[in-house]
Amino acid sequence: MRSGVKVAVVGGVFVVVAGGVGYGGWNLWNGVTGGDRTAGVRAGDTPRTGPVTTEETTATAREFLTAWAAGESDRASQLTDDPVTAGPALLSYKEGAKVARSVITPGSPTGATVPFTVRATVTYDGVSKDLSYASELTVVRGKTTGRPLVKWAPAVLHPRFTAGASLRTGTAKTASVKAVDRAGVELTAAKYPSLGPVLDALRQRYGSKVDGTTGIETWIDSGSGTVPDTTLLVLKKGKPGVLRTTIDAGAQAAAEKAVKGYAQAAVAAVEPSTGAIRAVANNPAGGFNTAFEGAQAPGSTMKIVTAAMMLQHGLATPGGEVECPATVTWDGYTFQNLDRFEIDGGTLTDAFRRSCNTTFIKAIVPLNKKGVEGTALGDTARRSFGIGLDWQVGVRASDGSVPASESTETAASYIGQGKITMSALNVASLSATVKDGGFRQPYLVAREVDDRPFATADRLAPEVASGLRRMMNAAATNGTAAEAMAGVSSPKGAKTGSAEVGDQATSNSWFTGYSGNLAAAAVVQSGGHGGDSAGKVVAGVLKAR
Repeated sequence: MRSGVKVAVVGGVFVVVAGGVGYGGWNLWNGVTGGDRTAGVRAGDTPRTGPVTTEETTATAREFLTAWAAGESDRASQLTDDPVTAGPALLSYKEGAKVARSVITPGSPTGATVPFTVRATVTYDGVSKDLSYASELTVVRGKTTGRPLVKWAPAVLHPRFTAGASLRTGTAKTASVKAVDRAGVELTAAKYPSLGPVLDALRQRYGSKVDGTTGIETWIDSGSGTVPDTTLLVLKKGKPGVLRTTIDAGAQAAAEKAVKGYAQAAVAAVEPSTGAIRAVANNPAGGFNTAFEGAQAPGSTMKIVTAAMMLQHGLATPGGEVECPATVTWDGYTFQNLDRFEIDGGTLTDAFRRSCNTTFIKAIVPLNKKGVEGTALGDTARRSFGIGLDWQVGVRASDGSVPASESTETAASYIGQGKITMSALNVASLSATVKDGGFRQPYLVAREVDDRPFATADRLAPEVASGLRRMMNAAATNGTAAEAMAGVSSPKGAKTGSAEVGDQATSNSWFTGYSGNLAAAAVVQSGGHGGDSAGKVVAGVLKAR
């Protein structure tokens, strides 16, 4: 043990105190002096191979956390598999964040992973406050030496820490913001966890535009002008400026509750008549804003756009008969319906409400003759639904992508696969566009606050809009979306979707729908059919209107 470090067993718990910095651990050693204390190899020894042992995991975690708690960033970084990256990050913890004291308490290891809690005391300008949080580390074997080392990841330092970031304590960069909903109800990350990153982004963008003053804080400096900084601790409050958002506190609460039922889920809700965003929620909360920034294949929810394209090009009408065979071949590749079902003598509305894949591929073959096969869907998505038009929401958000395609990729795009990517917000906007009859760019902060431009698109032709509403209503009342939408008020419409991604054993669940003047969409990772999980999330939000 290093000079100046005291060792003791207190109440059966292994404790290290270094220069006034405490580290609480577990007593898994063969006595205080037992175990693989150096976590390394002696000169001439053959490097070890194979998975790290429990003893190696325990020893390596102990040494790393002890060095970190003692403020020895160089020593701690050398106990990782990436000391060049780990060193500056650990140094920023001590010097940049002004941490005067740390107590790090590990939990029981699970395999090679060790959870731990940190209680740090931050002191700046005569003010001290505690910063507490939980994280974890994983021990791996060094590729060349065979030594057990901490696998470095930014989240080891703090679960919200990212590559290239640093910790800082001092006068905040911008004035704090008191974000309120459309009725003036204060929105906080404590009450609405999914809004954490959204509120950080709003502060970074609008803090200088509202009447507030800066305070003293500890924050994660992202090192980027586009990724917002994350406030971890407020040592001295500034006067927050009030920023009104379009969020509806009731809808937000319903969205937060709805996504908690799934390990990975995202939902967004939009007001069709204005484009105002009423709710956004993610689980896990507080991290990447999947609902706004996600880029995933939307599955059969894309049939809303495909149906619009078909109507615009005169390929079908809502009541017109279409084919829905069990399978269809496109350039030698066979597509099929779920369980290979088929519809005899059905209409486009029947195909839509039952989500017949083959209809939305086979009926589009005539586009070959028009020479627009690979671009028609993207044109409709852009011109009629605003997809890909640089949405200025007020925070970072994807505006979707429907690129040109060819061969079987074109057929796949008609049913929401291929290279098409959407977020929950994008798909919610599809429903909102159908309900209103035209695209209104979703927004979280009124454009008057910063005079930013909004994306615009052509309104749907009246017969196209009414046809799409007819089909979505059929899906919501007598189709694949009926069970999920059973308790949702009319007028209503919906569309289910599932997207097979890579080697996932279970497809992602997608669902979008509207009720009255609220439209929403959700995606649940590995959630299966659209109505099974995502449908429940959307219905939970729509019922709150």
